[in-house]
Amino acid sequence: MPPGLFIAVPAAVIGALSFGMSSNLQYRATHQVPTRRAGDPALLADLMGTKMWRWSIVLALTGFALQVTALRFGPVMVVQPLLVCSLLFYVLLTPVLAGRRPDAVRIGGALLALAGLVAFLLVARPTDTGGKDLTPATILPLAIGLAVLLTACLIAATTVSKRWRPLPLALATGICYGVTAGLVRSLSNRFAEGFPELLHHWQLYAICVLGPFGVLLNQNTFQAGRLGSPALAIITTVDPLISIGVGLLWLDGTISVRVAEVLGEIIALAVMALGIAVLATRAPHLVGAGQQVGEGD
Repeated sequence: MPPGLFIAVPAAVIGALSFGMSSNLQYRATHQVPTRRAGDPALLADLMGTKMWRWSIVLALTGFALQVTALRFGPVMVVQPLLVCSLLFYVLLTPVLAGRRPDAVRIGGALLALAGLVAFLLVARPTDTGGKDLTPATILPLAIGLAVLLTACLIAATTVSKRWRPLPLALATGICYGVTAGLVRSLSNRFAEGFPELLHHWQLYAICVLGPFGVLLNQNTFQAGRLGSPALAIITTVDPLISIGVGLLWLDGTISVRVAEVLGEIIALAVMALGIAVLATRAPHLVGAGQQVGEGD
């Protein structure tokens, strides 16, 4: 195993714990403020007024710092799938914090998700160089695809019924997070140059725009309605899938491509997605206008 993974894997898993705890607080906080349209920055201003959301940002920044550390030492196609553990922590910690034991469905979903994740990493053996020659010109197809997908998701969010609104918002959030992770990985090759030198690289500014926009869409997703559980599953699934695509196409990434191994990778990802879906059915949701927390949708 490459030496860098001894740093990347623990950093990604602990970062996932921070993200899971942050998501739990953010989900509750978004139901304490007025509903805003998708992409409206006023939602962030509203949320800043709640203590719960401010604590969630502390946890999210901790998770992001650990994610950046992980991406510095490990391939994006390893780090982002490991962040699937954020949903696992999010769901499993909820009953524990409430003084209850996790039920069989939670444990079964967690085991499925972990089994699929471990199987994918063992079979695929993903690597990447971080895309040393990545330039705005070579990234143009990704930028166009990103713009088209985000526009389609936002249009869908404004045209579908309120019940289904969280789903396109969740898809847009997962896309933003996956692409942002790829940009962080591509910039990680320059970390040793020091912060002043980072200011000369376009990836830093793209991250500063796309990252916060993804956070805003995430808050819109949490606030949008009672379909919080499927939405959370979409974010958690789409993020690593987009990261894998970015790693393969733009970061000189490689995975095992023999027929049997590709079949194994597909099965492993399907098992992981199934585990995520099972876990999401046990994610907490808010009932009514108050702050009572229930489980499942």
